[in-house]
Amino acid sequence: MVIYDSVAKEKRRFVPQHGNDVTLYVCGPTVYDDAHLGHAKSALVFDLLSRVLRANGYHVTYARNITDIDDKIIHKAKERHVSIGEITTTYIEAYHHDMAALGIARPNLEPRATESIEAMIIMIEQLLANNHAYAIENGDIYFDTSSDHRYLTLSGQLQDADARRQRVESSHLKRHQSDFALWKAVHDESIAFEAPFGRGRPGWHLECSAMIEKHLARDGAYAIDIHGGGADLLFPHHENEAAQTRCATNHELAAYWMHNGFVTIEGEKMSKSLGNSFFIKDALKVYQGEVLRFYLLSTHYRANFNFNETDLLASKKRLDKLYRLKKRLFGLKAIAMVTPFQTQLLDALNDDLNVSKALALIDEMIVLSNEKLDINAKDKVAKKEALANIETIATLLGFGTNNPFNYFQHGIDTATRQTVEALIAQRNDAKRAKDFATSDALRDTILALGISLMDTPEGTFWERND
Repeated sequence: MVIYDSVAKEKRRFVPQHGNDVTLYVCGPTVYDDAHLGHAKSALVFDLLSRVLRANGYHVTYARNITDIDDKIIHKAKERHVSIGEITTTYIEAYHHDMAALGIARPNLEPRATESIEAMIIMIEQLLANNHAYAIENGDIYFDTSSDHRYLTLSGQLQDADARRQRVESSHLKRHQSDFALWKAVHDESIAFEAPFGRGRPGWHLECSAMIEKHLARDGAYAIDIHGGGADLLFPHHENEAAQTRCATNHELAAYWMHNGFVTIEGEKMSKSLGNSFFIKDALKVYQGEVLRFYLLSTHYRANFNFNETDLLASKKRLDKLYRLKKRLFGLKAIAMVTPFQTQLLDALNDDLNVSKALALIDEMIVLSNEKLDINAKDKVAKKEALANIETIATLLGFGTNNPFNYFQHGIDTATRQTVEALIAQRNDAKRAKDFATSDALRDTILALGISLMDTPEGTFWERND
């Protein structure tokens, strides 16, 4: 398996530090609002990575943090006249709901900032003792970037001095403009935490370094194997994380760094259905979670992603083909078998999550499977192989996980759905009573609603005709 290392700026063969054990840490959300499509893209990319790692036989410990103490959270709580806990609980639950709708599995660990204060205090004390941090007059504690000779080697100084100054905390009392806050002293009655160096709140960059040391770090040159996040986090967030860790612990933070591209929206094309919203909850009102998953993963993770309805609908038609093949196999039970397609699919994803190649392989598999079934609809070998391939796609990529008939029912309003279900129940009663004239008449009524039926040993299933 090879992955592109954002720091080395090249693909590197992946070799974990400790045998088959892999540690993966990804920067998670700050929970002051609903999750947006950028959150979804990052979560999907590293969900895919964890799936591929596990498919290669690795034991993966995946951690993604939750920032539940932040100035934006405090501001929203004051604005709504509620507690900070109410704000964070609401948005953590909403985040989990949205991620689940996209088929994203929970990470093994989901540490929260408020539960990691002690670990952050320990790291600040280490940095102070090592002369990598200092306190200023008002009680704030800053990291001294001049003390770290490797500072800016992670991002490669991609930003000029003016840009760097704009993206770190501003204070005329700092020794250097690039120094960043580890601890912000609090002198009023707002939320704060007690520490040996004074009452206050942690700086944003600190929590990830502290959480990694607490939950994942082991002996070795690096605290963890892989650190991931959005491209916007490379500087200053990841740069500052790396500096804190190396200066507090004498080991580097991560052996590999992975960053996904940005997500943008073409406003005019999105306005009809989503009203230009970046929120996942709004997209889910219009599209199935798996349709969004397929679309958001349809381009390489490092590329910037331009979300628009035209491309989304074209992507859905591609996913529809997988479900139409699955419908042809409905009622069959999957059996464990190894196929050439499965090997090729994993090989493609082992090449830095080459999803474009993976999707091309899936398209080809669908065409070949349909051709075999068109020649002989009872070809048991072809059916079993196709079903095994679909199971592999579901495991590796999270596509094709739904009942195919339910998939094609999406978008039907509640009233129509209830009408169809009632007519099917009446038709089933008529069939049991051997009243075939009534049964046929009810079938015609259902077909007139634009619904097609499929009678199977498991029951009658239906879908909307395209």
